[in-house]
Amino acid sequence: MREEIKKFRVVRGYEKIKIAWKVIRGTAKYSNKEPFWEFLRKEFGIKDREIKEIMLFLEEVGELEIKRSQDGKRLYVSTLKDIKENPVKLDQWLK
Repeated sequence: MREEIKKFRVVRGYEKIKIAWKVIRGTAKYSNKEPFWEFLRKEFGIKDREIKEIMLFLEEVGELEIKRSQDGKRLYVSTLKDIKENPVKLDQWLK
């Protein structure tokens, strides 16, 4: 997963979106682990800001909608849990 994040930073265009989805789907598999961000850091050496950056990129290009709380904060882990539970349904809904 670390290699995909490195590729994400250097690639452009459609390939960047494709790699971003690959990373997000990979991290969504572990979204039920608690505490999620510490698990990713210990197991894969991935920092929370790297995943958040990828999710924000996908939101900017219209590929993903990050859930928000009532006060407007982004709910990254809840969004990842939804992707894990409904991968096809969510992808079709967003496009």
